[in-house]
Amino acid sequence: MRGAARAVSVALALFVAAAACSDGGSSGSKPVHGPADVAVPADPATAAASLARVERAIRSPATRPEAIDRLGWEQQAAYRALAAHRSWLDRVVRRLPADVRPIVSANAQAGREVKALGGEGTLPRDLPDWRIVSPLPPDVLRAYYGEAEAASGVPWAYLAAIHLLETRLGRIEGTSSAGAQGPMQFIPATWARYGQGDINDNHDAILAAGRFLQANGGPGDMNGALLRYNNSSHYVAAVDSYAQLMLADERAFLGYHGWQVYATTTHGTFLLPEGYPGAAAHEVSGPGD
Repeated sequence: MRGAARAVSVALALFVAAAACSDGGSSGSKPVHGPADVAVPADPATAAASLARVERAIRSPATRPEAIDRLGWEQQAAYRALAAHRSWLDRVVRRLPADVRPIVSANAQAGREVKALGGEGTLPRDLPDWRIVSPLPPDVLRAYYGEAEAASGVPWAYLAAIHLLETRLGRIEGTSSAGAQGPMQFIPATWARYGQGDINDNHDAILAAGRFLQANGGPGDMNGALLRYNNSSHYVAAVDSYAQLMLADERAFLGYHGWQVYATTTHGTFLLPEGYPGAAAHEVSGPGD
């Protein structure tokens, strides 16, 4: 692809992953100390109950900030289940309250689009050669997206959605098979035209992505601009779905900020924790991202 990003080679290895209470606490009895402790729902009823609780809690101003990461882990686990069991979606949606149905449908559609990017390719034998780092805090990233929007006119949520798909908001440090680099996955030639500063710096890369999208039709023709960023209709649809959810309610970004990096190989599906490869990958049950 001639644009900035290479989601097929980086983001695809990621693909998407009780009574409600004000902090969004899980109704399960198992303590949740980290994302590896979150179970993937085993049936449509469990998935629906989890998503009804989690999607509302993420969007509620009453939810404690310290609960948000856990909600994001649970949210990702439920969408991993929906991606693996496409026949569940109608049954899940029927069980949801009316206000949550369009949210779940849009997130599930985005997940299907990302999965379609890779087609039916052979699974890799080995885990990716990446470093997994902690993302910047959500308020810092939101300020970067806002700065890029002010400079380019490109709505902040599109930049956040690209960042999410490309490197899980900067969690992944690694070069793609096509040579794309940094948190927004620029090839060096494209960076030379649109980048200023450090290709591996989140702030500099987000602003460069705004310049690229503006130069290629954004914000007036976001679909066309996104198609130049990654020449795939599936990529465009996925970015647009996530962006529209964040534009409808900015707090949706807080859930995505908790989403983790998963990779599937011929040996199974693994959670790549922050600190990987120094911190060991965890084999998990259920589908990969």
